[in-house]
Amino acid sequence: MGDPSSRRRAFLHRTIGSPTVFAITYASVAGGLYLLLGPIAGNALGATPFVMAAAAVLFGLAVMTYTEGAALHPEKAGSPTFARHAFDEVWSFIAAWALLLDSVLLTAGAVLAATNYLEVVWHETSDGKTEIALAAIILLFVTVRAIRGGTGGPATRVARLAIIVAVDLLLQLLVVVLGFALLKDPGSLTNGLDLGTSPDWQGVLFGLGAAMVVVTGLESASGLAGEVSIGRRELRRLVTSLPIVMFVVFVGISFVGLMALPVQDGHTALGDRWVDAPVIGIIDRLSDSTAIDVLKVVVGVAAATTLGGMALASLSSAGRISAQLARHRQLPTRLGRLHPKFGTPWLVIAAAGVVAMVLVSFRDMDALVGTMAFGAMTAVTIAHVSIIRLRFAEPEAVRDYRVPFNVRFRGAAVPLPAVLGAVLSALVWVSIVVSHPAARAVGLIWMAIGIVAYVAYRRSHHLPVRGRVLVPDAALRREEKPVEYGSILVPVLGTALDDDLIQTAGRLAGGDDETDLEEGYAVIEAVWIHVLPMSLPIDGPLPDAQRAEAKAALARARAVGEEYDGVRVATSAVRARSYGRAIVDEAERRGCQAIIMVAPPPTGRSKSGRAGAALGARGGRGEALGATARYVVDHARCQVILGAPSLAETEEVMRRRREAVAGPDDDGGLTAEDEAWLEQL
Repeated sequence: MGDPSSRRRAFLHRTIGSPTVFAITYASVAGGLYLLLGPIAGNALGATPFVMAAAAVLFGLAVMTYTEGAALHPEKAGSPTFARHAFDEVWSFIAAWALLLDSVLLTAGAVLAATNYLEVVWHETSDGKTEIALAAIILLFVTVRAIRGGTGGPATRVARLAIIVAVDLLLQLLVVVLGFALLKDPGSLTNGLDLGTSPDWQGVLFGLGAAMVVVTGLESASGLAGEVSIGRRELRRLVTSLPIVMFVVFVGISFVGLMALPVQDGHTALGDRWVDAPVIGIIDRLSDSTAIDVLKVVVGVAAATTLGGMALASLSSAGRISAQLARHRQLPTRLGRLHPKFGTPWLVIAAAGVVAMVLVSFRDMDALVGTMAFGAMTAVTIAHVSIIRLRFAEPEAVRDYRVPFNVRFRGAAVPLPAVLGAVLSALVWVSIVVSHPAARAVGLIWMAIGIVAYVAYRRSHHLPVRGRVLVPDAALRREEKPVEYGSILVPVLGTALDDDLIQTAGRLAGGDDETDLEEGYAVIEAVWIHVLPMSLPIDGPLPDAQRAEAKAALARARAVGEEYDGVRVATSAVRARSYGRAIVDEAERRGCQAIIMVAPPPTGRSKSGRAGAALGARGGRGEALGATARYVVDHARCQVILGAPSLAETEEVMRRRREAVAGPDDDGGLTAEDEAWLEQL
């Protein structure tokens, strides 16, 4: 931290607050309104305002889920990370593969919509050939920018994004206010509305799924969890404000849109003539004044700018997702190879840009949005289910935010909003698959190809299909580096030894020290293991003091580990019958490249009282490893690094382990390996 650039990086990483997270998330909401209103209105017709209101509620449920997941596991992947920790690599791959499809489709849809919004400035874009040529220019620019990475530092990019979001929000609210003031026919809102017939339920559910494409902003924002500096009160305020703003803007715009372009004979111009630029269609009907013409140009330019930024973010997201897939050996590492200068997965970004251009050439916004909804609802459903599963798998893990309204079930607090979100998202997904031919064909074929390729790749390389495997960033960059690890498991004990172990892990972790928020980090998996005797149920309640001790130790581990640049600390508490077996199992489940743990106590006293002699130093006597360490060394599939404590430190560790297993006043109930270690002591 002595280097000035390092201090600047640390300052930036710790000062991303709730306004920045709001801006990143609302950017997708603002772009989504420009992009999605037309296809939604074309399917939901007179029920569009109600669909938008329901979408805001679903979005609110997703915000709560993603906030808890990002607070629990602050890694740069969103729903794939949640699924990885809750289930296994297969479900993580399914979520990431669906998001990769969404990223390419969203890039194509945003570019296509941007060309239509620019028609207010350059009327020649209404010609098909000119539109395709302009789309190709925009896509080329976006692809080059995505490969080169962002320009300017993090603070500059955040400030630029905040300005764009503020302008969009003000313009969208202005359109709502002017619409209610200038359009005098509120009765047109109910024209032809016969829910179940016009629109039918399939159209309503399609609109609901299409509106949820804005959840891509949550995927992006959840990756910033390791850099944000937000208190619990600010988190709750953020969780509340995002869906409220979406509700006001989306519902307001849809009301004004139906007043300006009402449903007639089962159709609305919002979904026909103005499907690619619906907000311009609304403004066009406000009045014939010069001021409205100026507003139309301003909104057109602002919308095109926002959509261009959305295309850039989506294409960059495709690169990040592919890099994560390659890093976890879910795709061949060659596909995730990073550019030697820019550090971006340029092969995937370039290929995604080409595919997006092919999709733009079809000029079918309804098909694009329908297939986007398929991918978005897949990821959201997996995210909800993962958060529910993590309440059982990691009940004692530190969570800066917890989804409210919980009920106790089998010893865990089950979040009802996540349950409701999972059920509704799955229902919408099924409806999209049943009712939308493009989504059904493209989505299911894409997922089938991905799953088959994933299983074949893992098996051909003799890798576990469900197990976690991690490739260091240096390997993707083809760099020669000293021994470093992308993921290290550290079992913490609640003693002074924890700081030494975490600091050792921080020095060995393979962080890349990049300031760009889109880069990955090495992860230290700090784990507290509750060892329970067979006489107690594995999912039974734990003493409050024991839970508090685990929480404090994990919080301390996170604070110490994140002092190191390029390192993020993921904390969790697990329950097990055997301490050594739990360490091995957790390291394998998390795909860790190394385990750093306390060495056994010294079998023979040296003058220093250290365990060096027992680990093989000259003059050592007896068994070099205790039962727990021996089990880990023999069974772990990764490198095991042992720290050597003094005898006094070992006595403190064993006192705490005895209390954790059998209680402070009970000497019984220890496992065989614990007894063996105590006998050595």
